[in-house]
Amino acid sequence: MRHTRSTNDCLLEMDSTDDSDDVMTVAVADYQSAGRGQGGNHWESEEGKNLLMSIMTHPRQIEASGQFLLSMALACALRDVLGSHTDGISIKWPNDIYWHDKKISGTLIETRLKGKEIRDCVFGIGINVNQEVFHSDAPNPVSLHNILGKHTPVEEVMNAVIERLTHYLYNIKAFEASEKAADAIRDYYLRNLYRRDGRLYPFEDAGGQFMASIDTVLPDGTLKLVDSEGKERLYSFKEVKFII
Repeated sequence: MRHTRSTNDCLLEMDSTDDSDDVMTVAVADYQSAGRGQGGNHWESEEGKNLLMSIMTHPRQIEASGQFLLSMALACALRDVLGSHTDGISIKWPNDIYWHDKKISGTLIETRLKGKEIRDCVFGIGINVNQEVFHSDAPNPVSLHNILGKHTPVEEVMNAVIERLTHYLYNIKAFEASEKAADAIRDYYLRNLYRRDGRLYPFEDAGGQFMASIDTVLPDGTLKLVDSEGKERLYSFKEVKFII
């Protein structure tokens, strides 16, 4: 499709007749009039320049309490794809993709539940591919074109994202009887986590700014920091801000 309000909304409004866990539905647009990021933020994208897509899956083998595994799987897939084009790609908690200190990709994951299980999961993905100038007040956007100095086919990036996400979701399904796949994804996620290098960095929470290092991310997605006084601090999404 060329124009839509939101590729996530497009998929969530569908009345799917086949919701088996082997089915993946993809929506792609040249432009979104109401593209959303995490927390309701707007996602800027020049028409036809970037990848704007949503992927609906039905991961019945994952209980609602394990939703963050899906977030990590997508982040790892995007890190693989963008890391194949350039060095310096990392995952900023919870699931943004960064090139050094600049944001190249953002995601919005929405799930619908059936009892304790996930019925539908929609991965909304925005990747800055060929846009050269950004006009919004976003503080640190960057695109592959900015980094590489050349055009990259958007369809090539799209196909690679679908392939890598399928890979991770297949592994989750294949090894559901054990923790093997979940442990492998979480290990890869942590090894590629932005600013998880043992050094102190500035953060801000409701109490103000402080210095801390990233210790880990718990299985439910909680970020664990250790501040300059050695105190552990635990944060859910939107409870703490990275100062960049």
